[in-house]
Amino acid sequence: MTIKAILLALETFLLILFLTPLPIICSGNIAGIIFCFALLVITANFNIFSSLLSKMWTHIAGKITLIFLSLIILAGIIYAAVLSVLMYKAMENEPDDPDVIVVLGCKVNGNKPSRMLRRRLDTAVESLTEYPDAICIVSGGQGSNESVSEASAMKNYMVEKGIDESRIIMEDKSTSTYENIKFTMKILDDLDKPYDMTLVTDGFHQYRASLIAKDLGVGKITAFSAHTEARYVVTYWVREWLGITHFYVFGN
Repeated sequence: MTIKAILLALETFLLILFLTPLPIICSGNIAGIIFCFALLVITANFNIFSSLLSKMWTHIAGKITLIFLSLIILAGIIYAAVLSVLMYKAMENEPDDPDVIVVLGCKVNGNKPSRMLRRRLDTAVESLTEYPDAICIVSGGQGSNESVSEASAMKNYMVEKGIDESRIIMEDKSTSTYENIKFTMKILDDLDKPYDMTLVTDGFHQYRASLIAKDLGVGKITAFSAHTEARYVVTYWVREWLGITHFYVFGN
């Protein structure tokens, strides 16, 4: 098997990873699909592409352009690698003795939590069982295509799993991670508790959520990370790269 055939096979496999979450479409798999198609076109037409690069290299403007593009690509690879390390560290940042556990909302189907949200809630149930003195704030408003608020569906699910409803506080107005944290802080004010919280969300989301929390003035931030289905990991990991970059540039 030639190197070209191996590269085409690897690029096709990577493309499949981004296609697997369909019909779910987000910035992560859109970017991934475009990137994979570009790689496949370049690899399939490598001789033409190589000849074009050789011609560009014969001119000073072409050399400058190629060097500039190479540096941009290298910087992008390093940037993505650094973000990935930070994301992994955030998802492993578990608390010793949590006081306030905050479950960040996700899609509700009808009045039931989606599969992704159920995984977050199962993680929260395990944590609340292990730490009986901790309280839980479930955070999520009602979307236009949802029968109930995410917070309401989350509380009902956790009560069904055996968690005392007196330990669960609903924040049912938020529509984004920024509002999840901001409105939760208002609840902590009402409870006269410090701005310390343990976030329960998917592992890929922990770092961006912690950045938003720090920006809003949260003190100690720790994490209980829910398991993400394998078919979604690559897509949502890339989406987080884009989301974190948006936060760095524009905030929240």
